[in-house]
Amino acid sequence: MTEPRYVTRLRGWVATLPPTLVDGALAALVLAAQLWPFVSADNPWGRPWHWWGYTVVVAAAIPLIWRRRAPVAVLLGVLVPTGCYDFVDEVVRQPIWYGSLVAFYTVAAHSARWIRRLMFVVTISGGLLVVGSSETALRGIVLFVAAYAIGRAAAASRAHTAALEERAAQLAREREAEAERAAERERARIARDMHDILAHAVSVMVVQAEAGPVAVAAAPDRAVAAFDAIAAAGRDAMDQLRRMLNVLKEEQGPRGPQPTIAALPALAEQVRAAGVRVTCSTSGEPGALSPDAEVAAYRIAQEALTNIVKHAGAARAAISLAWQDHALMIDITDDGGSAASGRDQELPSGGNGLIGIRERAAACGGSAVAGPREDGPGFRVRVVLPLAAS
Repeated sequence: MTEPRYVTRLRGWVATLPPTLVDGALAALVLAAQLWPFVSADNPWGRPWHWWGYTVVVAAAIPLIWRRRAPVAVLLGVLVPTGCYDFVDEVVRQPIWYGSLVAFYTVAAHSARWIRRLMFVVTISGGLLVVGSSETALRGIVLFVAAYAIGRAAAASRAHTAALEERAAQLAREREAEAERAAERERARIARDMHDILAHAVSVMVVQAEAGPVAVAAAPDRAVAAFDAIAAAGRDAMDQLRRMLNVLKEEQGPRGPQPTIAALPALAEQVRAAGVRVTCSTSGEPGALSPDAEVAAYRIAQEALTNIVKHAGAARAAISLAWQDHALMIDITDDGGSAASGRDQELPSGGNGLIGIRERAAACGGSAVAGPREDGPGFRVRVVLPLAAS
């Protein structure tokens, strides 16, 4: 059953108060309740009630201020004076000893198991020894058992709340760690993209710049084309970097689309301007790739062509897209010189370009291998990317 809202608010407000203040207020309330019979009832002897009764009531209420600091000592400090209450005849009858119940509840709620059980036996046994009637004994047993049960229920509720708070804190830590891992993956992705963009653009520009001075004298038209290629590569790199850096801005403005497979012909044209004749071919029925795989396919081709321009000394290169039932196979080949021989091998651990290709393929659930061509001189990079689930 859900407790009323005002009870929940009151409980929350009390929880913010210092424990000593709360226990002091509780001791004052118990003292007032135990003193009330002295005010509401008249002494049949026609005199004021005996001072002994007032003394016992005060002595049985004051220790409650320290009930959470020393539960057992407080319980004993309350039980002893209440057991001596009837030593004098001219004292008012006390219906319930509230201080004893509060102290016993505190022991049940805050003490270890063996201490709780020992004090249960001591309290019940001592009560049976000092009571004057079976009716009083039965009522006392019922009240103390109820106080013990309420104390254990409070302890269980407190433990359950602590477990929930710990679980919530653990989930918060896990979410924070996952957010940090996601941010790290995003930073790594941006770093790879920037590497690919800059490496490709700079490679094209360097090749054209080296060929420009020779072409100026021998073939001015080729020199003009070389300078145009340099400018185009620079503009393309700037456009891609600008779109990428928008991701890092706090204000989420409109972002340009990331390059995908559809941009591969333009990429091939850009590399052709650098002097490597690049062809693009497609076979099979095109399927659907995930957005990440679309971008990865372009970046992988860009990185492979950059390596060809920088290192292969190739005259020709080819990009082949083969659409299959469940995957897209991408072959990037060239006719440049290669010291490697033998069959395809897993991408080596060295070389940032090949590492980037392998990581991009793996991030999309695909794979990548590289090695010398079997059908002639040159090198081949083969990448397999899974199609998006329909």
